[in-house]
Formats: sequence, C-alpha cells, structure tokens
Amino acid sequence: MDRSARLINPILIVSCIIITVSFAVRASFGVFQIPIAEEFGWLRSDFSLAIAIQNLAWGIGQPIFGAISEKIGDRKAIFLGALLYAGGMVLSAWSTTPLEHQIYAWAVGFGIAGTGFGVILAVVARASSDDNRSMSLALITAAGSVGQVIGAPTAEWLLTFLPWQQVFIVFAVAILALVLTLPMLRAPEPASKAELQESMGQILSRAFRDPSYTLIFLGFFSCGYQLSFITAHFPAFVTEMCGPILPGGVLHSMGITTTSALGAVAISLVGLANIAGTLTAGWAGKHFPKKYLLAGIYTARTVIGAAFILLPITPLSVILFSVAMGSLWLATVPLTSGLVAHLYGLRYMGTLYGIIFLSHQLGGFLGVWLGGRMYDLYGDYTMVWWIGVGVGAFSAIVHLPIRENRAPVPA
Repeated sequence: MDRSARLINPILIVSCIIITVSFAVRASFGVFQIPIAEEFGWLRSDFSLAIAIQNLAWGIGQPIFGAISEKIGDRKAIFLGALLYAGGMVLSAWSTTPLEHQIYAWAVGFGIAGTGFGVILAVVARASSDDNRSMSLALITAAGSVGQVIGAPTAEWLLTFLPWQQVFIVFAVAILALVLTLPMLRAPEPASKAELQESMGQILSRAFRDPSYTLIFLGFFSCGYQLSFITAHFPAFVTEMCGPILPGGVLHSMGITTTSALGAVAISLVGLANIAGTLTAGWAGKHFPKKYLLAGIYTARTVIGAAFILLPITPLSVILFSVAMGSLWLATVPLTSGLVAHLYGLRYMGTLYGIIFLSHQLGGFLGVWLGGRMYDLYGDYTMVWWIGVGVGAFSAIVHLPIRENRAPVPA
C-alpha cells in the first residue's frame, strides 16, 4: 500500500515525537516566571519580555525554516532547529540578567520554529493522502497538546529537587535527543506538475494578492495572543488570584494543595482537553467549511474568556476554564494549515503557513509582553485579559469573508 494512503505511518509517528518534545519544553516557560523573578528580584515584565521575544523569534523563524526545508530538506532544517533550541536553553541556564535571557530567547525561538508546526505540518501534509490530510494535521497538533500536558507538570516536578538552571539543561538534552529520530523522517513530494513548475516567488505573489490570505493572516493574530498569554502567565495568574484550595476537597486529596500546583495542572488540563478538541477539528475540517469552523472557535473563545474574568476565580472555575479553553486551544491549527494547503497547494506550504504563523507569533509577543507590563503597572492581568477577549471577537469576524474555493494554478 502507498504510504500516503495510510493514516498512521512512520513519518507521522516521528513527527508526533518531535512536536511532543518541542512543545513540552515550550509550554513549561510559564512555570519559571516566579522562581526566576524571585531569585534575581526582577519585575514580572523582565522574564515576560524574554518569553515574548521567544514567541516573536519563533514567528520570524517559521517562514525562514519553511523555506530552508523546501530548499535543502526537512531533516536538515529540523536538525538546525534542534541545535539552536538546545543551545539557547543551555545559554539561558547560565544567564543572570534580564538582557541575557532576552538575547538567548532569540535562539530558543528560532529553535522552536525549526522543530515546530511550520516544518512538521508541511512534512506530514506531503506524506498524507487527500482523504487523510485533515486528520493527519490534527494528530500532529494533538501531539503538541500531549507535550503541553506533560511539559508544565514535569517542570514543576523537577523544580522540587533541582534549581531552574539544571531543569533548563535537562530540557536541552531532551531537545538534542530528537535528532536521533531524523533518519526515519523522509517525506515524498506529492505535487501537481503545475505546482512543481510554479516558483516560490510566483506562489507568494499569488497569495499576497489574494484577500483571503490576508484575512487568514489577520485572523491568526488573536490565536497567538490568547495562547501565548495563557501559557506564559496563567500559572502565575492562578497562583496569585485564585481562591484557596480547601483541605478535604477533591483537589487536596489528589495532592494539589497549593494554587501554584494548580497553575501547572491548569496548563496540563488545557493540553489534555485540546487533544480531543483538535481531533474533532480535524474530523470537522473534512466535512464542513473551514472558515466557519474557525469563526465558531474564536467566538467560543471570546465568550469563555469573558465569562471567566467576570466570575469569581476559584479552583473550580480554573478547572472549568482550562477544559473549555483547552478544547479550542490548537483546534485552529489543522484548520488554518489545511486551509492554506487547500488554497495554494503543498509545494510551498511550509513557507506560506510560516508567514501566516508570523501573525500568530506577533500576537504571542504582544500577549506575553503586555501581560508582564500590565501586571507591573496595575498589579493584575485584568486589562490584558479583556484585550484578548476583544481580539478574539475580531478574529471571529474576519474569517467569515474568506473565499474557500481554490484558485487554479496559473499556466
């Protein structure tokens, strides 16, 4: 049987492993907010800016690594990304000033780009049949959620007996180990004759002139804002603003006795719920217009975010919010990447999706940095949270005019 005709194949398995480890480390940085700030006496915005720069570098690096993979090969691009990722983690472990963390965050961010969705989704898309592509992209996205499930609690657990510097080293070793899987990652190049003859410049020009591509770019901004803000700040948010965990309750009996522990668990719950949500999105993307599904996801995020901040913040509301938001967390990724592949083909999907992802990371930069800045100015996250609600509503609207019919490739 042709490999691309099977949903589960070696390329999908290896890609899931790479995404899981890459996202486990990436999702853990919010856990280090308080330990690093307390050790050096920094403002909350100091380390937040490093995480924000990491998100910005990830966004800038995504189309670059997409182009690298399409020019010199996927495995070489991922290998370079792993080296940058691990190197940035090691250098950050020895950093003692905010500026050092912020400089090395560029290496970490570019490393995430090389081992993240932009490159991996393109590999899996090319290795999948038309019938399986939507679900294959959803499985890769769900693997990122698995990383989120294990990343923050693993960091929290390691911090109980290791200083944060050594935890960074442990994570760097895990990233480097990914290169051992690369020999099994060899994707075919399924593309039509017309797509193979179309140059990167031609496809980029065609996409940039298409209003639908612009709308997808603008709509992905809020996704990055919301996800990055929550990943970076929600553990600290829960630690400081959630009501106490009462003895004798379910959480207390499970060993979750502090709001700090609840903050780490909340990130895991987001990732766990997202596994189901992403797979559902992958199935739905095969049967329904993707633009309407995306508009619905952003609308639901807007309602959930507004309800959470308006109601009292208790352990129960934190859990309910984490599960609800988690079910929508990365559900946008297989739909957005699948929409790009549908509209513009597979040949330069890595570059085209990478440019769309830059918008996501610009939002991520703003969400993370603004979260730290607003906290330092006002002592809470209320204002930055409401901005996230607003941009979510904006994204719900801009997806509606997208034309989902694929334009023919020029002769």
